[in-house]
Amino acid sequence: MKKATLFAVPASHPSLAAELMLRQKGIEYRRVDLVAVVHRGVLRVLGFPGITVPALRLEGKRLQGTRAIAATLDALRPDPPLFPADPEERRAVDEAEEWGDKVYQSVPRRLVWAALRRDRSTLATYLEGAKLGVPVPVAARVGAPVIRAAARINNATDENVRRDLASLPALIDHVDGLLRLGVIGGVKPNVADFQIGTSTALLATLGDARRLLEGHPALEHARRIAPSYPGQTPKLFPEAWLPA
Repeated sequence: MKKATLFAVPASHPSLAAELMLRQKGIEYRRVDLVAVVHRGVLRVLGFPGITVPALRLEGKRLQGTRAIAATLDALRPDPPLFPADPEERRAVDEAEEWGDKVYQSVPRRLVWAALRRDRSTLATYLEGAKLGVPVPVAARVGAPVIRAAARINNATDENVRRDLASLPALIDHVDGLLRLGVIGGVKPNVADFQIGTSTALLATLGDARRLLEGHPALEHARRIAPSYPGQTPKLFPEAWLPA
């Protein structure tokens, strides 16, 4: 199998999920970091049909999105599996993966861009380890236009942020429930572990969200799946926006 190329955005939780799946499969790859927002045009130039990361070149295929990447990786290299063989267990994992993709994933992304829009002084922490072609301090200093554009693209309005913050207890409880049922959190991570654990890990970089996560199995799960997630933002949002 030829070396794969993973196109990612620094601190992108779906990008990290795809990278972790490649590692679990033992597939050799190189990671190419793209600047957020700018990545949309770059991917089109590279021949990808969509504008989202993760984007993967593998065995002549161009794949985008964690779900498409996971399915292809399992087909190309079945062992170790990302999906359970048992039909009932597979159905539960599929549902958890879909929930993680369609419901959970957008919340931490929107909150982080909203937080950076309020205070971009922590941007460099989210770029830790990134290879963007320029030093991280330089990228952070010129990041204001990217933050504004990303916040707009991700609909990080005050109204949506307040709604997201209010939803956090229920979202965290849902992750805890999946762990109690054994859908995620097994000895060998499955696709839903990567999908959900990376989202929780990004959420935990926010001081406002971290206090809600403390003491929850969801936080321990995230630390197991993505123990070195970049980024650290102090409490920024008004207290009135936060759940009691």
